[in-house]
Order: sequence, then structure tokens, then C-alpha cells
Amino acid sequence: MSIDKTSETGSHEVANPEAAAKAVTAVDPRLLVREQGFAGYVGEFKRKMKSGDLGSIPVVIGLIVIWAIFASLNENFLTAGNLSDISVAMVGTGMIAVGIVFVLLLGEIDLSVGSLSGLAGATFAVLSVTHGMNEWLAFVLAILTGTVAGAVQGFVFARIGVPAFAVTLAGLLFWNGLMLQILGSNGTINLDSEGVVAKLTSYYFTDVAAAYVLAVVVTAGFFVSSFLGNKRREAAGVPSRPVGETIVRTVLLGILSFGVAIMYNQYKGLPLAVVIFLAVLLVTDFILRRTAFGRKIFALGGSVEASRRAGINVELIRISVFSISGTFAAVGGLFIASKIASANQGAGAGDLLMNAIAAAVIGGTSLFGGRGRTWNALLGVLVIVSIQYGLALQGIASPVQYMITGGVLLATVVIDAVTRKTQKTAGRA
Repeated sequence: MSIDKTSETGSHEVANPEAAAKAVTAVDPRLLVREQGFAGYVGEFKRKMKSGDLGSIPVVIGLIVIWAIFASLNENFLTAGNLSDISVAMVGTGMIAVGIVFVLLLGEIDLSVGSLSGLAGATFAVLSVTHGMNEWLAFVLAILTGTVAGAVQGFVFARIGVPAFAVTLAGLLFWNGLMLQILGSNGTINLDSEGVVAKLTSYYFTDVAAAYVLAVVVTAGFFVSSFLGNKRREAAGVPSRPVGETIVRTVLLGILSFGVAIMYNQYKGLPLAVVIFLAVLLVTDFILRRTAFGRKIFALGGSVEASRRAGINVELIRISVFSISGTFAAVGGLFIASKIASANQGAGAGDLLMNAIAAAVIGGTSLFGGRGRTWNALLGVLVIVSIQYGLALQGIASPVQYMITGGVLLATVVIDAVTRKTQKTAGRA
């Protein structure tokens, strides 16, 4: 019997010694960042660009270009008053876009959110104004209207198997009809200017300390979260950002936060609507990135069959996501009703649906599912509302606004498709 001597010494014969000598051990590119300093960051950036990992770069660049153009055309665009008004006006559509992000992560679409937003506003107005119900109770019931409606649509989609496009298209018509029925022949119900809903967009924290405290909380929270996250990665033996990079990111965020705080204090103060919107973005981002429920949504957007075989309750996740979409549609509808201080028959109509979907997509959420963050809703709606306000300052009519917004949306979808194709080529999708 022959004995393999290599098994005793631990050595192995190499078929091609010359090729083995030239071979380079594969190293995680993220590890090189810490070893190569600034050159490592440049290399990482190039690697991401080649692999199609663009992130939020296109929309940030686009937003800078948009602001630069409108600022050059009208000196009032970058004034504190106009920027504050933009930030408040974007919250209603932004809330709806947050729910759309959840649906898009599944690779689906919800066409009913516009009608649901109008239904929520009408429900609140009828209950609180017409029937004299306590405003807080009417507020909760109005939001639950969206939650239940979304769950019903999700059930039809997930359990019966009707395509989400068809279900929510039917919902668009049905909920809009229900809203008109609730409002009755009058068609418009004015809200109490000092009431709960009216205060959503009209209340400002006039104390200058409020904006600065929020800036400190945001900056400190980011640093603590990043620092502790890096510590967990180091303990697990996976790539993490160096402390120096975390500090630089924190400083940049701090400059931005305090700049925004100064801007608000030059006008009316910190808007309540913006505080609520930021809180919603933080909570939903945590849910998507830090919880099992969020990971299941991403998994389902990547592959339904793989998720099912992994033991994920596909139907439950789908129903819950459409329920979340309906909830945020209702919340957004209440903010929109607050902005105009009334509920009317035109609520939820017009370009609201398209703007909400466009905001999610323009911000960076993929139409193909499995990629996106709720922060995308903030970036996307900021782009759309900035275009609307900039064109309004120039006295340009709505048709041109629609065309420009449509062009921006098309460009974003093209970038999304090209990025996805590039990632497939690079083996990352």
C-alpha cells in the first residue's frame, strides 16, 4: 500500500508553480481603505462606480445643480423663508413616499395612496367638524382608515393572487369614490385653524434653542450610532470604518445640521412638520435595516421563492407592507389637509400619486425591488418640491412643471436600470 507523504508533512504539490507565484490573494476591498488612507477611499469610490453602486450620489448632485440653477435665476430661491416653506410643503408628499418605499422594496406598486390620502383627510374633517368628535380620536381613526384599507388591498394581493397593480388601481377608484361620498354635496369642509391637524404644518418652535438642540441631537446621535456600529463590526471581525472617517462624517453632518438650524431661525423657527418627518424617517430606517421584519422585506424583494423556502411568511409580509403604505398615505393626507386647512373633493387627485412614486424612485429606491431606504423619500421629494417652487418663482405654468418632473423621473429610472445591469455584470445583483 502506498502512503501519501504530503498528508504527513502538510505540503501540497503545485501543478503550475509559475502561475501560483504570480497569484494574488483576494482581499476585501473595504479592508484596503484603512490600510491605504486617502488612496484607499479613492480606490473604493472607483470600485463602487464600476460596479454600479452609485447610492445617493446622482440625486445629491442633481439637487445641487437644481438649487444652483434656480438661485442664479432668482435671488429669492435660497432665502430662509423659501427654503423653510419648501421643507414644510414636502412633508405631506414625503410621508406618502415613505410608504411607497416599503412597497417598492417588494418590487410592487401601490396606485391607491393618493386616494387614501384624500380619504383620510375627509374622514378627519367629517368626524371632527361635522359630527363634533374629539380631534385626537378623529385623528387616530383617520389614520386607521388608511391602515385598514391598505391591509384589505394587501390581503387581496397576497392571499387571492390578484396583481398589486390591478388591486391598487381598483383601490384608487374605490377610495376616491368613498371620499366623495363622505364629503357629500358640499364638497369642502374647512378645518379649525387652531386644531390638531391644522397645527401640523402651521406650528413653529419659535425659540431659537429648539433648532440648535435638534442639530446637536442629530449630530451626536449619528456619531454614537456609527461608533457603536463600528465597535460591533470590529468585535465580529468584519470590515469597519476607521474612527477618523466617522469623525469627518460627523463634522460634515454637524455643519449641515447647524446650517439648517440657522436658516430656520432666520425665518419663523423650527417647523413641527419637519421634526415629525425626521422622526418618521429615523424610525422607519431602523425598522428596515435593524429588525428581522425589515430584512424579510429586502429578502422578499430579492426573490419570492427563495424567501418562501427560507421560511418567511410571504403573505404576512406582503399584507403588512401594504398596510404600512396605507398608513403613511393617510398620515400624508392629513399633512396635506393641514397645509390647505380643509378637506375637499380634489384631495389626493392631480399629480400627488405620481409625485409620491417619483419621490421614492428619484431618491434612489429601485423599481425592481430589494434596494432602497426610507431616506430616499426625503431626497426625492426635496428634488420635486424644489423644482415646483423654483419654477413657481419664475412664473412658469404647471404644464412645464409636469414635463420637467417627468424628465427627471425618466432620467432616474434610466440610471436605475443601467445601475442594475452594471451590478449584474459585476456579479453583485
